[in-house]
Amino acid sequence: MADTLTLFTSIGLSEQKAKETLKNDSLSSSLKEAITQAQRVHGASGVDKAMGTLLYSMASRLKDTKRLAFLSESIAQRKICTELQLAAALDFVKGHPQDPINQKEFDEACGVGVVITPEQIEEAVEAVIKKHKDQLLKERYHFNMGLLMGEARTALKWADGKVIKNEVDMQVLHLLGPKTEADLEKKPKVKKAKVTENDVKVKKEEVAVNGENYTTEGYVITPNTMNLLKKHLEFTGGQIRTRFPPEPNGILHIGHAKAINFNFGYAKANNGICFLRYDDTNPEKEEEKYFTAIKDMVEWLGYKPYAVTHASDNFQQLYDLAVDLIRRGHAYVCHQKGEELKGHNVPQSPWRDRPIEESLVLFERMKKGLFAEGEATLRMKMVMEDGKMDPVAYRIKYTPHHRTGDEWCIYPTYDYTHCLCDSIENISHSLCTKEFQARRSSYYWLCNALDLYCPVQWEYGRLNLTYTVVSKRKIIKLVETGVVRQNECNDELLDATTSPIHKCCANTVHISQVGVTVSQTTTEPHLLEACVRDVLNETAPRTMAVLEPLKVTITNLPDNFKTDVRVPDFPADEAKGSHTVPFTRTVFIEQSDFREVMEKGYKRLTPEQPVGLRHAGYVISVQKIIKDTQGKVVELEVTCCSSETAEKPKAFIHWVSEPLVCEVRLYDRLFLHKHPEDPSEVPNGFLSDINPDSLQVISSALVDTSVKRAKVFDKFQFERVGYFSVDSDSTADKLIFNRTVTLKEDPGKI
Repeated sequence: MADTLTLFTSIGLSEQKAKETLKNDSLSSSLKEAITQAQRVHGASGVDKAMGTLLYSMASRLKDTKRLAFLSESIAQRKICTELQLAAALDFVKGHPQDPINQKEFDEACGVGVVITPEQIEEAVEAVIKKHKDQLLKERYHFNMGLLMGEARTALKWADGKVIKNEVDMQVLHLLGPKTEADLEKKPKVKKAKVTENDVKVKKEEVAVNGENYTTEGYVITPNTMNLLKKHLEFTGGQIRTRFPPEPNGILHIGHAKAINFNFGYAKANNGICFLRYDDTNPEKEEEKYFTAIKDMVEWLGYKPYAVTHASDNFQQLYDLAVDLIRRGHAYVCHQKGEELKGHNVPQSPWRDRPIEESLVLFERMKKGLFAEGEATLRMKMVMEDGKMDPVAYRIKYTPHHRTGDEWCIYPTYDYTHCLCDSIENISHSLCTKEFQARRSSYYWLCNALDLYCPVQWEYGRLNLTYTVVSKRKIIKLVETGVVRQNECNDELLDATTSPIHKCCANTVHISQVGVTVSQTTTEPHLLEACVRDVLNETAPRTMAVLEPLKVTITNLPDNFKTDVRVPDFPADEAKGSHTVPFTRTVFIEQSDFREVMEKGYKRLTPEQPVGLRHAGYVISVQKIIKDTQGKVVELEVTCCSSETAEKPKAFIHWVSEPLVCEVRLYDRLFLHKHPEDPSEVPNGFLSDINPDSLQVISSALVDTSVKRAKVFDKFQFERVGYFSVDSDSTADKLIFNRTVTLKEDPGKI
């Protein structure tokens, strides 16, 4: 372990990042192999930090590990030298799974050996500036320089972005000359303009549904709004475009299932598309396992993202826009400490009115790593709906990023990133939970402050569940403290199956039991359980299992008696199939299905009362009770007769014969109170409210042999017991079943 840690730090990973990597066995193994491959080319001392960053990024993003050696050598041979080339290389190998890789096609797709000369950069920038010359001369340094950068980079795909920026700055200076006092003045605020039929000629028939975003309450209108909407519609063709934007820093829960349904469901219902976009702007908390688990969960719920994107895809563009925001007088570098910025009554920053040029210089110094963490932030000059003033747009974090490595030491915040990524991806509807309503004003403000297309934000009520917590942070706390295991967090949702989750989480396609509302929705567990039962009743085949076995010997059958009994998979519809189970002289029943003393209303087996065996066609009667030294009943000797000739018994019970031994986990509510996060109910916090009986493990339950080849997450109804799913801890030697939900209770049945 120590040797591997040293190996990882030798390529430039911080000790903290190296330790985090070691926790991920798959990533750790891939990275170790990648470094070994690179060292074969360069030697142990030849893998520098730049190469190490690319190796780490490749190892953490590559899915098909058979390409790991090929890509590692390409990086070591300096064929792949930039993050842009690596992204192209990963896309290429993903799209070309066949062997061998066509080296020529690979080199062309990844820009291998492409040299962009200073003359080419100069010519490309010159062409872009010529294109926008009139507007540049008119707006001078208030012009959006990020636009020039973007177009130049598009023309020269493999060029160094920093070199392009320097060339843009130089040519702009040559065209406009040094900044004047007028250039340093704040750009006048644009007053909101009411859209009238005289001002705007765009009619409903000319603007598709999402082109009418401007009619939504609270949407900010500027003189350029209709032009921006028109360009958006030209790009999208009026298509509905949504996104599910999770942070890859924790385990998804039932609330996320509702968000997934809303975003993907709304797009699907309107023949639109939905992106899965990871909000990966906090490298301290992001891990590869969360990226993978989130995508798996979305696909498990039945949705295929139109594209999988990352906020980090736009880091350079977001930075350029931040520079533009400063130039427009809407942002400034601040030195207030983190604790001073907490809460809503934050004092106004003494640096709020610092000169634009000064903030530009300081922001560049932040980017270059010339400040310590917490020493400076970039803040936006605006007041949010909840009264919070000047939210932070950028902060300093000296932690390598999962995808970009050490390229950045400043990272954008959610308040800054979210709306801009929506705009960049031409999202039509930003669907979010009610608590983000307080950020709607900042969403609209930022897009318009930068004169960018602005999607519309719609809020819906968050879904909460009583007797549980719906918070990634708190779920992680439950895992870290050992209250639950991580796979239990995953399996708890997976065991429920997708259909009842779709049914319980109201979406825009089916308005179901929960209902679509902007109010926060708190759902009782029994609602979800009822949905689960409805679905599993139709989809989970029946089998017989005995959780607390009692041995029964049928004395009037021969010692070697054995026959096969057919059991329908779905008794209500026997056409859906069946399976056979052995029936021998020895069977096992539930201990609770026998009572030594007859009680009023009890319908199962007693010394005086026979009982039927389900599916077997026999009725058994007790002849002898065998007990151990403590007086516990350990075996019954019975006789049997055909159910066709016997008097009809009051009940039929399930049984197993020649069964498999399995482990069964019975889950109950994790918390004792309905609202474990409510201080009035649980003054000492949710961790003090754990139900000590939330998990019961039965290590030697018995199940019939029909489940022998069951796979993880296969679901069954154990007759008369409940619905169960195969746990991921199962092995070839022993199956483990989790109880998903009990059978529907019938008050009249004992």
